[in-house]
Amino acid sequence: MMSYISSRASCRFVALLLPVCLAACGGSSDRLPMHELIGSTMGTSFSVKVVAPPADADMNAMRETIGATLADIEQSMSTYIDDSELSRFNAEQVTDWYSVSAELCAVIEAAQAMAMLTDGAFDITVGPLVDLWGFGPEGPSAGPPADAAIDALRAASGYELLHADCNRPAVRKERPDVRLDLSAIAKGYAVDRIAELLSNAGMVNYLVEIGGELRARGRNAEGRLWAIAIESPSSGGRSVHTIVRLADAGMATSGDYRNFFEHGGVRYSHTLDPASGRPVTHAAASVTVVAPTTMRADALATALLVLGPRAGLELAERESIAAYFLVRSDDGFEPRMSRHFSLDVEAG
Repeated sequence: MMSYISSRASCRFVALLLPVCLAACGGSSDRLPMHELIGSTMGTSFSVKVVAPPADADMNAMRETIGATLADIEQSMSTYIDDSELSRFNAEQVTDWYSVSAELCAVIEAAQAMAMLTDGAFDITVGPLVDLWGFGPEGPSAGPPADAAIDALRAASGYELLHADCNRPAVRKERPDVRLDLSAIAKGYAVDRIAELLSNAGMVNYLVEIGGELRARGRNAEGRLWAIAIESPSSGGRSVHTIVRLADAGMATSGDYRNFFEHGGVRYSHTLDPASGRPVTHAAASVTVVAPTTMRADALATALLVLGPRAGLELAERESIAAYFLVRSDDGFEPRMSRHFSLDVEAG
């Protein structure tokens, strides 16, 4: 995720899915049959849980279709694959319109719309700064980078330097050294694509998860809404803070408590503010967003974490976003939520 780290070191934290079942688990007679398809993609894992699929559903064929779809998305949008469509565009030292697939253009266009909505808090051109701070694929740095190095990369970043025309479809950068990283939106997009496959195949009860990004529809094997755990944002271990009952929606959480470094007594988070090119300094530890699509939830969780608890909540209220912040306080973590976060939330 660009929020702001590499996809191989994903820091999404809605990874505790409840209840936990084995593939095709049956159990008591009042439980519906459930099939689970699992695998790896985008430097992380994926899980697809399908409850009571149609009698004529071929789950083995569905597994193959899901795998092929995810492979195509990764080949299009990964920055870790040298010959991916995105990597080829990043390598082009030109400022002319560059033809891309309709799928890649649609995701870039959505990212640009999110950048405008959040006044640049979401920015897919920030990847080089993430690498500079040691949160990219090359691994950690010895300490904070020099101001001059930050300023040099800031000059080559900014969503205003990128344009998309999906009628062509094509994209264009205003500087040849602009590079894109879709890791804060591509997983959410992939979740939505898999959910669409399932719905088109007649599945009405499912939960799709890729690296912590989720999309739920219908009911779980117990006939209840899907139970999703929001993790307590502690770097010392993993525990459940809150459980959300999710129905027919996407959900994503972005947090700063797994990927950081300390230098000279200062804690530097992987969450960078595109405006400064430096880690954020506010007290928000994590943000969870529920939205109609996982792609939107994915991008918004990143943007709201960048904005922080004050500006982020103001945006959430203004744009009717269902957002749940966990903010550091003297007593631990204080929950703050927008009035639109109105799903059945149970205390953890």
